Amino acid sequence: MNTENKMTIEIWSDVMCPFCYLGKKKFETALSQFSGRDNIEVTWKSFQLMPSLRTDPEMAIHDFLSRERGLPAEQMKQLNSQVAAAGREIGLEFNFEKAIVANTYLAHRFLHFTKEHGKQNEAEELLFQAFFRDGKNVDDVNTLAGLGGKLGFDQTAVLDALTHDRYSEDVNRDINEAQQLGIRGVPFFVLDRKYAVSGAQDPSVFLQTIDQAYTEWENEKSLSAMN
Repeated sequence: MNTENKMTIEIWSDVMCPFCYLGKKKFETALSQFSGRDNIEVTWKSFQLMPSLRTDPEMAIHDFLSRERGLPAEQMKQLNSQVAAAGREIGLEFNFEKAIVANTYLAHRFLHFTKEHGKQNEAEELLFQAFFRDGKNVDDVNTLAGLGGKLGFDQTAVLDALTHDRYSEDVNRDINEAQQLGIRGVPFFVLDRKYAVSGAQDPSVFLQTIDQAYTEWENEKSLSAMN
Protein backbone atom coordinates (compact mmCIF):
# COMPACT_ATOMS: atom_id res chain seq x y z
CA MET A 1 0.00 0.00 0.00
CA ASN A 2 1.35 3.39 -1.01
CA THR A 3 1.22 5.66 2.05
CA GLU A 4 3.59 8.34 0.74
CA ASN A 5 0.76 10.80 0.07
CA LYS A 6 -1.16 10.09 3.25
CA MET A 7 -0.98 11.55 6.73
CA THR A 8 -0.20 8.88 9.30
CA ILE A 9 -1.98 8.34 12.60
CA GLU A 10 -0.27 5.83 14.89
CA ILE A 11 -2.20 4.22 17.74
CA TRP A 12 -0.42 2.47 20.61
CA SER A 13 -2.82 -0.05 22.09
CA ASP A 14 -3.12 -3.34 23.99
CA VAL A 15 -5.67 -6.05 23.25
CA MET A 16 -6.56 -6.50 26.94
CA CYS A 17 -7.25 -2.77 27.45
CA PRO A 18 -11.00 -1.98 27.47
CA PHE A 19 -10.33 1.73 27.05
CA CYS A 20 -8.39 0.93 23.87
CA TYR A 21 -11.51 -0.75 22.49
CA LEU A 22 -13.64 2.23 23.51
CA GLY A 23 -11.02 4.58 22.08
CA LYS A 24 -10.93 2.74 18.76
CA LYS A 25 -14.67 3.10 18.34
CA LYS A 26 -14.70 6.80 19.27
CA PHE A 27 -11.71 7.53 17.05
CA GLU A 28 -13.32 5.75 14.11
CA THR A 29 -16.54 7.68 14.67
CA ALA A 30 -14.55 10.91 14.41
CA LEU A 31 -12.59 9.73 11.38
CA SER A 32 -15.78 8.76 9.55
CA GLN A 33 -16.93 12.38 9.89
CA PHE A 34 -13.69 13.82 8.53
CA SER A 35 -13.75 14.81 4.85
CA GLY A 36 -10.07 14.03 4.28
CA ARG A 37 -10.23 10.51 5.75
CA ASP A 38 -9.17 8.87 2.46
CA ASN A 39 -5.82 10.64 2.81
CA ILE A 40 -5.15 9.25 6.28
CA GLU A 41 -3.30 6.03 7.02
CA VAL A 42 -3.96 4.43 10.43
CA THR A 43 -1.26 2.19 11.91
CA TRP A 44 -1.67 0.20 15.11
CA LYS A 45 1.36 -0.08 17.38
CA SER A 46 2.07 -2.69 20.04
CA PHE A 47 1.99 -1.90 23.75
CA GLN A 48 1.79 -4.30 26.69
CA LEU A 49 0.19 -3.15 29.91
CA MET A 50 1.34 -6.33 31.68
CA PRO A 51 4.31 -7.80 29.79
CA SER A 52 5.12 -10.34 32.52
CA LEU A 53 1.55 -11.62 32.82
CA ARG A 54 1.18 -15.40 32.74
CA THR A 55 -1.83 -16.71 30.84
CA ASP A 56 -4.32 -18.41 33.16
CA PRO A 57 -7.61 -19.55 31.57
CA GLU A 58 -8.83 -20.82 34.94
CA MET A 59 -8.76 -17.45 36.72
CA ALA A 60 -11.76 -15.12 36.60
CA ILE A 61 -10.84 -11.71 35.21
CA HIS A 62 -12.46 -9.96 38.20
CA ASP A 63 -10.28 -11.93 40.62
CA PHE A 64 -7.19 -11.28 38.55
CA LEU A 65 -7.78 -7.53 38.38
CA SER A 66 -8.64 -7.47 42.07
CA ARG A 67 -5.27 -9.03 42.86
CA GLU A 68 -3.36 -6.76 40.49
CA ARG A 69 -4.97 -3.51 41.62
CA GLY A 70 -5.43 -4.32 45.26
CA LEU A 71 -9.18 -3.75 45.16
CA PRO A 72 -12.01 -6.03 46.35
CA ALA A 73 -13.39 -8.32 43.65
CA GLU A 74 -16.86 -6.82 44.05
CA GLN A 75 -15.46 -3.36 43.40
CA MET A 76 -13.72 -4.62 40.26
CA LYS A 77 -17.02 -6.10 39.07
CA GLN A 78 -18.69 -2.73 39.55
CA LEU A 79 -15.92 -0.93 37.66
CA ASN A 80 -16.12 -3.44 34.82
CA SER A 81 -19.91 -3.02 34.75
CA GLN A 82 -19.39 0.71 34.27
CA VAL A 83 -17.03 0.04 31.36
CA ALA A 84 -19.55 -2.38 29.84
CA ALA A 85 -22.27 0.27 30.15
CA ALA A 86 -20.03 2.82 28.43
CA GLY A 87 -19.47 0.28 25.68
CA ARG A 88 -23.18 -0.34 25.16
CA GLU A 89 -23.72 3.38 24.67
CA ILE A 90 -21.49 3.32 21.60
CA GLY A 91 -22.45 -0.12 20.29
CA LEU A 92 -19.75 -2.32 21.85
CA GLU A 93 -20.34 -5.52 23.80
CA PHE A 94 -18.22 -6.36 26.85
CA ASN A 95 -18.63 -9.72 28.59
CA PHE A 96 -16.04 -9.47 31.33
CA GLU A 97 -17.26 -12.66 33.00
CA LYS A 98 -16.07 -14.54 29.90
CA ALA A 99 -12.69 -12.80 29.51
CA ILE A 100 -9.62 -15.03 29.74
CA VAL A 101 -6.53 -13.81 31.55
CA ALA A 102 -3.93 -13.89 28.77
CA ASN A 103 -0.57 -12.42 27.87
CA THR A 104 -1.02 -10.38 24.70
CA TYR A 105 2.46 -10.67 23.14
CA LEU A 106 1.37 -13.38 20.69
CA ALA A 107 -1.67 -11.33 19.70
CA HIS A 108 0.61 -8.38 18.92
CA ARG A 109 2.73 -10.60 16.68
CA PHE A 110 -0.46 -11.64 14.91
CA LEU A 111 -1.31 -7.97 14.39
CA HIS A 112 2.03 -7.40 12.68
CA PHE A 113 1.38 -10.41 10.46
CA THR A 114 -1.94 -8.85 9.40
CA LYS A 115 -0.29 -5.45 8.96
CA GLU A 116 2.11 -6.94 6.43
CA HIS A 117 -0.91 -8.14 4.46
CA GLY A 118 -2.98 -4.93 4.74
CA LYS A 119 -5.62 -6.11 7.21
CA GLN A 120 -4.36 -4.82 10.54
CA ASN A 121 -7.33 -2.62 11.41
CA GLU A 122 -9.78 -5.48 10.81
CA ALA A 123 -7.57 -7.78 12.89
CA GLU A 124 -7.50 -5.28 15.76
CA GLU A 125 -11.31 -5.26 15.83
CA LEU A 126 -11.50 -9.07 15.78
CA LEU A 127 -9.02 -9.32 18.65
CA PHE A 128 -11.00 -6.90 20.81
CA GLN A 129 -14.17 -8.86 20.07
CA ALA A 130 -12.44 -12.15 20.82
CA PHE A 131 -11.11 -10.95 24.17
CA PHE A 132 -13.94 -8.79 25.49
CA ARG A 133 -17.06 -10.24 23.83
CA ASP A 134 -16.39 -13.88 23.04
CA GLY A 135 -14.09 -15.01 25.87
CA LYS A 136 -11.39 -16.35 23.55
CA ASN A 137 -7.80 -17.01 24.61
CA VAL A 138 -5.75 -14.51 22.59
CA ASP A 139 -2.54 -16.24 23.72
CA ASP A 140 -3.45 -19.36 21.76
CA VAL A 141 -2.12 -19.93 18.24
CA ASN A 142 -5.23 -21.84 17.13
CA THR A 143 -7.49 -19.01 18.28
CA LEU A 144 -5.39 -16.52 16.32
CA ALA A 145 -5.27 -18.79 13.27
CA GLY A 146 -9.07 -18.91 13.40
CA LEU A 147 -9.25 -15.13 13.45
CA GLY A 148 -6.84 -15.09 10.53
CA GLY A 149 -9.19 -17.41 8.67
CA LYS A 150 -12.04 -14.92 9.19
CA LEU A 151 -9.85 -12.32 7.51
CA GLY A 152 -9.24 -14.56 4.53
CA PHE A 153 -5.77 -15.80 5.47
CA ASP A 154 -4.58 -19.37 5.12
CA GLN A 155 -4.67 -20.59 8.72
CA THR A 156 -1.59 -22.72 8.14
CA ALA A 157 0.34 -19.57 7.17
CA VAL A 158 -0.77 -17.87 10.40
CA LEU A 159 0.27 -20.88 12.47
CA ASP A 160 3.62 -21.00 10.69
CA ALA A 161 4.32 -17.33 11.40
CA LEU A 162 3.35 -17.54 15.07
CA THR A 163 5.15 -20.80 15.87
CA HIS A 164 8.41 -19.64 14.30
CA ASP A 165 8.76 -16.43 16.33
CA ARG A 166 8.23 -14.11 13.39
CA TYR A 167 7.29 -10.46 14.04
CA SER A 168 8.76 -10.39 17.55
CA GLU A 169 11.21 -7.69 16.46
CA ASP A 170 8.32 -5.57 15.21
CA VAL A 171 6.48 -5.86 18.52
CA ASN A 172 9.61 -5.03 20.51
CA ARG A 173 10.33 -2.06 18.26
CA ASP A 174 6.87 -0.62 18.92
CA ILE A 175 7.22 -1.10 22.66
CA ASN A 176 10.67 0.52 22.71
CA GLU A 177 9.38 3.40 20.61
CA ALA A 178 6.57 3.98 23.11
CA GLN A 179 9.16 4.20 25.89
CA GLN A 180 11.19 6.71 23.89
CA LEU A 181 8.08 8.83 23.34
CA GLY A 182 7.22 8.69 27.03
CA ILE A 183 3.98 6.74 26.51
CA ARG A 184 2.96 5.19 29.82
CA GLY A 185 -0.67 4.37 29.12
CA VAL A 186 -2.92 3.41 26.24
CA PRO A 187 -4.70 4.11 24.01
CA PHE A 188 -2.31 6.76 22.77
CA PHE A 189 -2.84 8.40 19.38
CA VAL A 190 -0.02 10.19 17.55
CA LEU A 191 -1.03 12.31 14.55
CA ASP A 192 1.65 13.08 11.97
CA ARG A 193 4.24 12.86 14.76
CA LYS A 194 3.13 16.33 15.91
CA TYR A 195 -0.07 15.95 17.91
CA ALA A 196 -1.15 13.42 20.50
CA VAL A 197 -4.43 12.33 22.07
CA SER A 198 -4.36 10.15 25.18
CA GLY A 199 -7.25 7.97 26.25
CA ALA A 200 -10.72 7.16 24.95
CA GLN A 201 -11.71 10.76 24.33
CA ASP A 202 -15.00 12.01 22.94
CA PRO A 203 -15.18 11.86 19.12
CA SER A 204 -15.28 15.68 19.04
CA VAL A 205 -11.79 15.78 20.61
CA PHE A 206 -10.45 13.37 18.02
CA LEU A 207 -12.13 15.25 15.17
CA GLN A 208 -10.70 18.59 16.25
CA THR A 209 -7.18 17.19 16.58
CA ILE A 210 -7.39 15.32 13.27
CA ASP A 211 -8.54 18.49 11.53
CA GLN A 212 -5.70 20.54 13.03
CA ALA A 213 -3.01 18.00 12.20
CA TYR A 214 -4.36 17.43 8.70
CA THR A 215 -4.54 21.14 7.89
CA GLU A 216 -0.88 21.55 8.82
CA TRP A 217 0.07 18.42 6.91
CA GLU A 218 -1.69 19.68 3.78
CA ASN A 219 -0.07 23.11 4.06
CA GLU A 220 3.40 21.57 4.39
CA LYS A 221 2.74 19.30 1.41
CA SER A 222 1.70 22.31 -0.68
CA LEU A 223 4.84 24.23 0.32
CA SER A 224 7.03 21.26 -0.57
CA ALA A 225 5.38 20.99 -3.97
CA MET A 226 6.17 24.64 -4.72
CA ASN A 227 9.87 24.30 -3.81
